[in-house]
Amino acid sequence: MTALYEIQPAPALSAQSSILTSLPILILNVHSRCNCRCVMCDIWKRDQSKEMRTVDLERHRASMQKLGVQRVVLTGGEPLLHNDLKAFCEFFREQNIRLTLLTTGLLLLKRAGSVAALFDDVILSLDGPEDIHDAVRRVVGGFSLIQKGVAAVRKLNPGMKISCRTTVQKANHMHLRDAVAAAKSLTLDSISFLPADLTSAAFNRAEGWPLSRQSEIALTLTELAALRQEIELLIETHANDIQSGYIAESASKLRHIADRFREHLYAERGSAPRCNAPWVSAVVDVDGLVRPCFFHPPIGDLKRTTLEEALHGAAAQNFRNSLDVATNPTCQRCVCSLNYQSATSMPRSSTN
Repeated sequence: MTALYEIQPAPALSAQSSILTSLPILILNVHSRCNCRCVMCDIWKRDQSKEMRTVDLERHRASMQKLGVQRVVLTGGEPLLHNDLKAFCEFFREQNIRLTLLTTGLLLLKRAGSVAALFDDVILSLDGPEDIHDAVRRVVGGFSLIQKGVAAVRKLNPGMKISCRTTVQKANHMHLRDAVAAAKSLTLDSISFLPADLTSAAFNRAEGWPLSRQSEIALTLTELAALRQEIELLIETHANDIQSGYIAESASKLRHIADRFREHLYAERGSAPRCNAPWVSAVVDVDGLVRPCFFHPPIGDLKRTTLEEALHGAAAQNFRNSLDVATNPTCQRCVCSLNYQSATSMPRSSTN
């Protein structure tokens, strides 16, 4: 997804440096459970419910200030399931840190007041038009709940930016144009597309998916051809939306979605996206483990250290010092990226 984070540019960072001079973006998995049962995700299968505790944030306040954290992104699981969301968010708002909510949208109506007051922007998961979305999420009436929730938040905070992202996979690969129409019907400010992650150990898939499970989400050769045709029709019929940024991806990036499915189908080595996420951001799991992004192994543990200590520890520095994004197998299969380009540019992202 592009231009998700409206933050002040940090100093330019070298992709060869193992030392972080700033951390503009911090992503927190604040709740372990989810209220959807998505066909392409296993988070909802977790047995135990865990959440980040507000009281545990205090020991990292100095680290966030020293690292210059400008944007905190709450994800999960479903962040709106957090039992003390107001206090959790106010910890960051006291420090003038902007807050982004990544959500399924099912609880927007119920928690509209909190969302409107606590967050700077919202990013919904949208899988297509109503019937497709509800089938993928396996939640009857899910689309309708999102529609009512968006309306409730907009009534309380008309200026809030609410956008969506669509994960492309077998169940919706012929409905990209329908997804754009659905986003507009929900009065959303923009839409972004990314291919489904098929091979990583992220999203509660510690051992990764077996081939049989991957095939439920991946595309066949016939479906790949259909996706390519749908992408070309999307590019043709929504040229103005691409140009204006309503569709976040360029035509070439939209075509690259099909390339990712082709690479998986033919077991080809993929091309890694331009990404400097490990040098400008970090992901903290609900259990305190710190990752350079969603897909790489942990490089620290906030139960044992402060955020600054974790990011400047030996494991973190060794990871950044040895990482070559272009040749790293995990990066070559990555379905998203964060590309913070320079001291004068805005970060560009396609996060899952």
